[in-house]
Amino acid sequence: MTAIQVRGLRKSYGNFLAVDGVDMDIPPGQVFALLGPNGAGKTTTVEILEGHRSRTAGEVSVLGTDPATAGRAWRARIGIVLQTANDAAELTVAESVRHYAGYYPDPAEPEAVIEQVGLTEKAGSRVKALSGGQRRRLDVALGIIGRPELVFLDEPTTGFDPEARR
Repeated sequence: MTAIQVRGLRKSYGNFLAVDGVDMDIPPGQVFALLGPNGAGKTTTVEILEGHRSRTAGEVSVLGTDPATAGRAWRARIGIVLQTANDAAELTVAESVRHYAGYYPDPAEPEAVIEQVGLTEKAGSRVKALSGGQRRRLDVALGIIGRPELVFLDEPTTGFDPEARR
């Protein structure tokens, strides 16, 4: 079984072809990076895999399901760490993680996730008071709180200090 299988993926916006014939197989447990210059269709491809954007043509299977028709149970199996998120600035780190945990049927323990990403000392701090690197750590916590089988990371090292990147 593959975690992600893509055949002939295409996405066009009018006459502009953003993604043209992408094929890939990514096995479970694999770390996979989609690299290319700005405007190459990386974000569009990932958004299709996440079920947030429709495709023009091709076949896509993520965890055995077509993201275009996937339901809530499938969405609970994936985690998404966005490049930037500016929501919940008034909440504390702990409140944010507990809030996101409520979206999942079997979330991880919020305090354990906060510790895992190195934010225990900041658990009572408001999100708006976090440094850029601390905010990225919170973004990761929000992406893994649901115990996902598959995690999508958009620009995963942006905003991290060298230690956090490792």
